[in-house]
Amino acid sequence: MKLNSYDEWSPLREVVLGSAANYISHERDLSWDLFFHDNITRYYYPRVTARSGNPVSERDAERAPIKQRYVEELIEDLDGMAKAFESLGVTVHRPLDLDAATAEVTTPAWSAAVIPPLNLRDNTLVLGDEIIETSPMIRSRYFETQLLKPVFAEYFRAGARWTVMPRPLMTDSSFDPSYANTSQGGPTEPVKDPEPSPYDVGFEMMIDGAQCLRLGKDLVVNISTENHAMGADWLERHLRGRFRVHRVHKLSDSHIDSMVLALRPGTLLVRSPAVAAFLPEALRKWDMIVPPRPTSNNFPVYDDDDLVLTSPFIDLNVLSVGPDTVMVNDACPELMSTLERHGFTVVPVRHRHRRIFGGGFHCFTLDTVRDGGPEDYLS
Repeated sequence: MKLNSYDEWSPLREVVLGSAANYISHERDLSWDLFFHDNITRYYYPRVTARSGNPVSERDAERAPIKQRYVEELIEDLDGMAKAFESLGVTVHRPLDLDAATAEVTTPAWSAAVIPPLNLRDNTLVLGDEIIETSPMIRSRYFETQLLKPVFAEYFRAGARWTVMPRPLMTDSSFDPSYANTSQGGPTEPVKDPEPSPYDVGFEMMIDGAQCLRLGKDLVVNISTENHAMGADWLERHLRGRFRVHRVHKLSDSHIDSMVLALRPGTLLVRSPAVAAFLPEALRKWDMIVPPRPTSNNFPVYDDDDLVLTSPFIDLNVLSVGPDTVMVNDACPELMSTLERHGFTVVPVRHRHRRIFGGGFHCFTLDTVRDGGPEDYLS
């Protein structure tokens, strides 16, 4: 089928589901720590190693290993998600698995470990009939969309547009640390001493698809840094005449799909009533479902050396299969009951280690074909 995805709720026909094969570790470099700022408490800012072999600073990047039983169980859960989609009549595409021999990505400015294409929502934005590969924010994910090329190529052959945003150089000086340095919590060590590089160009555009809420012809984009603002500038210029871009500021550090999701026209799922103050005025008129706060019983108990990447609200990261059908983690009875009371059919699916791998159903998927079009829901 031809690429067609304008919103978050229209009947879903085709989806790309991420892969966790050969997930080994988290790369604890500057880009990674800045990205996970709001949820990581054990902080420091190691630097990456330059391609020349000369250290960018005294410490190389730390790689935090992931226990392989978590990876094996995640792969089982992803297969379960695929079966759930298929039972609902949704065609499932998968990216290429990361080759175990691909241990590192290298550019002229830095090198970093590679992770598999799991959280597909981040580095790709589907708007209507266009695939946009966004400007990455984490070095270890710089070439992640290469593993999606076979899927993208099929949609391109069927008539889709296919665009790649400018790729940042991602030296230390590329990152705007102001959010991390001024927000509550997060690092105990402010980012004040970016190492100089011959590739420095100042702040660069970096933005993820998961910072965007798609509402027909409207796109709501969260902006928390100069990097995000430059990415929004690019989107506004590129989409002018086709989509309207609405900026919200510091709703979160970056992604907003565990803060607010549109379940159908006129209905939002939000973390708390306070979210409304950040939204465009037209969206504040929509009904807002606020589920009960998650309990500790919803999550596995991890060892002290396990790196937990998300807040307990990760399970708000649901995926709408249609305007009345929502895929929800089966470990969340309170959330399921809340949605059912509001008239939704809930499809419970197992997903155990979302806090270790930093994503829920919305994160792990890229909805490429839905029935909806460029409707105007905000005028």
